[in-house]
Amino acid sequence: METQRFSNIKTEEETNRIARDFASRMKKGDIVLLEGNLGAGKTFFVREVAKYFAIDEVSSPTFAIVNEYDGNVKIYHFDFYRIKKERELYDIGIDEYLSDEEAITFIEWAELFPNAVPEYSYIVKILLLKNGLREITISKNDY
Repeated sequence: METQRFSNIKTEEETNRIARDFASRMKKGDIVLLEGNLGAGKTFFVREVAKYFAIDEVSSPTFAIVNEYDGNVKIYHFDFYRIKKERELYDIGIDEYLSDEEAITFIEWAELFPNAVPEYSYIVKILLLKNGLREITISKNDY
């Protein structure tokens, strides 16, 4: 997949459309690394993708570290923001989550622990710009 860049995003509906289109191309076993500044909309993006898979309740896993959702597909939703040491990820079984070929895994703040995540993944960068607009870039590191 080539890199897709969406600029000057003004509304939630524009983000919804991008997320739904992205979700339509996903399959079990996919891993999605979400990067972006605080408040950029990473959890909102995951919520909109999850709706595509008949999952209505998505919340930020900041304090839980990982949330699991069941719909038409199982989704694991991580947030590395409060993790202090990479060892904590292995203590909660990150390897088992990432190797689950029946689930789609989303990881917010993945850039904090690049050695703990596979190189073969989608990367979704969401930037909240100074003028209130957003830019979303979606790329894939192939297997």
